[in-house]
Amino acid sequence: METEIHVPVGSPVIRKFPIFVEEHNVTDGAMKLIKQLRPAWDINHVKTKLFTDGTTNKLVGCYVDASPEDVVLVRVYGNKTELIVDRDNELKSFQVLHANGCAPRLYCTFQNGLCYEFMQGDALGTQDVRDPILLRLISREMARIHAIHAHNGCIPKPNLWIKMRKYFSLVATEFTEQASNARIQQEVPSQAVLEQEMVWMKEHLSQLGSPVVLCHNDLLCKNIIHNSKEGHVRFIDYEYSSYNYQAFDIGNHFNEFAGMSELDYGLYPSREMQLEWLRVYLQAYKLSTKKGEEVSDRELERLYIQVNKFALASHFFWGFWALIQAKYSSIDFDFLGYAVLRFNQYFKTKPAVMALQIPE
Repeated sequence: METEIHVPVGSPVIRKFPIFVEEHNVTDGAMKLIKQLRPAWDINHVKTKLFTDGTTNKLVGCYVDASPEDVVLVRVYGNKTELIVDRDNELKSFQVLHANGCAPRLYCTFQNGLCYEFMQGDALGTQDVRDPILLRLISREMARIHAIHAHNGCIPKPNLWIKMRKYFSLVATEFTEQASNARIQQEVPSQAVLEQEMVWMKEHLSQLGSPVVLCHNDLLCKNIIHNSKEGHVRFIDYEYSSYNYQAFDIGNHFNEFAGMSELDYGLYPSREMQLEWLRVYLQAYKLSTKKGEEVSDRELERLYIQVNKFALASHFFWGFWALIQAKYSSIDFDFLGYAVLRFNQYFKTKPAVMALQIPE
């Protein structure tokens, strides 16, 4: 049993450059990389576009007017993000997903980031993921990724509990006198309560029989790119990709219907919307894994319950993540306030979700 992702034999070797890009002056460093990656470009005519949607990284796109569709993205890792992101695993995920037609080309890595191909299309918003046509495209694309085999014959093991435990240990000091922010002890549940819930979750959720598959694990709206010309969606940003429970990936995506900068859990998908999403997903997943495409009401209900139970774990996971970011990140965002909202939503929804019984 293992959690590691295996890159297909024969995958291209990723170039590595000994270049460090300053987080607060990305453009200068990006130009050094462009000289290596696009030697034919006149460096004096390279234009840049700063993307501001990332909550962990700085991202800049580089292009020349002569070929505006060839945009090289330069992503600089955020401060201390190596604590929460396994960079080696991210690169493997990138390569596996690209080999399966689900990710852009990865051009190179540098000391504190990576460069890759820009995917044409529009990043989605909270209203887009509810659109009946886009909703179907998203569920089919997730099924396609979940059906990818990226293990070497071992039974893959979920990394959810290992990662959550690691995140928890990284913020343990925040519940003591050494806390960097007094607000944590005032607004976040106590360390003992969080510990108790984690133990309960692992015991309860790991018994639900959710398959362990290759997951994206961070399918927020902005990580979904819709190419309207070609009529498909693709997922970007594989920092958290790993083997994990199928129901976690879906439940996490449903939580993201609420948005991020202004959380609104009134946008969490209704039972009816979820069942529509899950039916399309199951049909596609069964087809991709050669298990027919007939979906019974019982299968659908089973997945619906698993997904809503695992959505609880998603609140906890990103709650811990936000506490770490509050401690280390240089990005201007109220991570602590976000953590409080995620933990609150966990405790608010837990009773109703736990009352759901999986059909025998």
